[in-house]
Amino acid sequence: MKRVLLKGGRLIDPSTDTDERLDVLVEDGRIAAREHSVTAEDARVIDVSGLVVAPGLVDMHVHFRDPGREDEETILSGSTAAAHGGVTSVATMPNTDPSIDTRSWVEYIAGHESPINVFPIAAITMGRKGESLTEMAELARAGAVGFSDDGSPVVDANVMRRALEYASMVGRPVIAHCEDPALARDGVANEGPASTMSGLRPVPAAAEVTMVARDIVLAKATGARLHIAHVSTAGAVDLVRRAKEDGVDVTCETCPHYFSLTDNEVRTYDTNVRVNPPLRSESDVRAIREGLADGTIDVIASDHAPHSLEEKQVEFDAAPPGMIGVETLLPVALKYLVEPGHLSLGKTIELLACGPAGILGIERGTLTAGAAADVVVLDPERSWTPSREWFRSKSKNSPFIGRELRGRAVLTLVRGEVAFEHEDLAATPDEGDSGEEGDRSARQLPLHA
Repeated sequence: MKRVLLKGGRLIDPSTDTDERLDVLVEDGRIAAREHSVTAEDARVIDVSGLVVAPGLVDMHVHFRDPGREDEETILSGSTAAAHGGVTSVATMPNTDPSIDTRSWVEYIAGHESPINVFPIAAITMGRKGESLTEMAELARAGAVGFSDDGSPVVDANVMRRALEYASMVGRPVIAHCEDPALARDGVANEGPASTMSGLRPVPAAAEVTMVARDIVLAKATGARLHIAHVSTAGAVDLVRRAKEDGVDVTCETCPHYFSLTDNEVRTYDTNVRVNPPLRSESDVRAIREGLADGTIDVIASDHAPHSLEEKQVEFDAAPPGMIGVETLLPVALKYLVEPGHLSLGKTIELLACGPAGILGIERGTLTAGAAADVVVLDPERSWTPSREWFRSKSKNSPFIGRELRGRAVLTLVRGEVAFEHEDLAATPDEGDSGEEGDRSARQLPLHA
């Protein structure tokens, strides 16, 4: 159906500083109107009173494993999972097999059939080996929205400097995996009491902090745009904060597990909490939350990293790092940031939608009239507990299974088309009575988990 009318919802659009009850009309894949009372003939009317209408989330850091490990995830399965979580746009990282370092592979990602918007990030160096640069101009023309060797740092400072210079020439950010391999060595857990008591090889916070410092220095020297991926330490937050004050063109992201879980989790030896960078200390978690609140951290991204059950059912040291997260991106943020009062709901949506869209330079993350109708309707209050069966990702390596979360998407529209709809969301096939405001302040959708 070409027309959809969302009636009675609380519209939160940080791109226009909007937070009020407005109807939203979607027509031909775009936002046609957002007003206090909208009527429309031949529209599918969906009663969203008691719910929040927001720009579709933009997850700028996902691993969909395609090509190479389609047993763990594909572009289609990952995109379906993303829509399930209210994510309407993703940027896929290039550490696939083979890596996304040629025009043909960028076009493969960009042109893949998907229920959501998929934007490829291309590799900084050929094969992600940190040696010779990719043809950045050609990859940008093919659709790459940024460059990263994520999963591996660019160790050679001269190579990183040239990458920043060339990426700046084509108007794309460099997304840096900041890790000093000499300091990290073969570590699997944050250096501290938890790693010592668990007998796990440590990774000091300095492994992240020293590389963040180096890349900020290079960004300042080149004037290029630098985006730092998956920030996990207090030291890195402080460096980014001071760099911004100094006028350096630097942005950064963190991930839900870095503001919700601490390194004490490794004492269970649950390999689903084996991530890179590792979970950090309570003081680091506090610093991440403060960085989100004061604007130092620009984005919350999932770092969705699927792995098969067989790969994760091994000793902690032997397990590959990573957890799935594109489906729990929003509920974890609501549970650990909004519920305790660290952030407002509007600020959280900004970090999940407007912020990443701006950094990637894509026309998403807004519900202004004429914008692409990428919309999420969410129930922000409902507490629920995800089960293994709830996830639509091909992989199930989530430490949030069995943990109480808050809120979730109940409707996801991408370019005006339904990409996900909760089975119990009330909807009518025509406009119906638009004069009644309705009362769903105590709405309780049965969120089957």
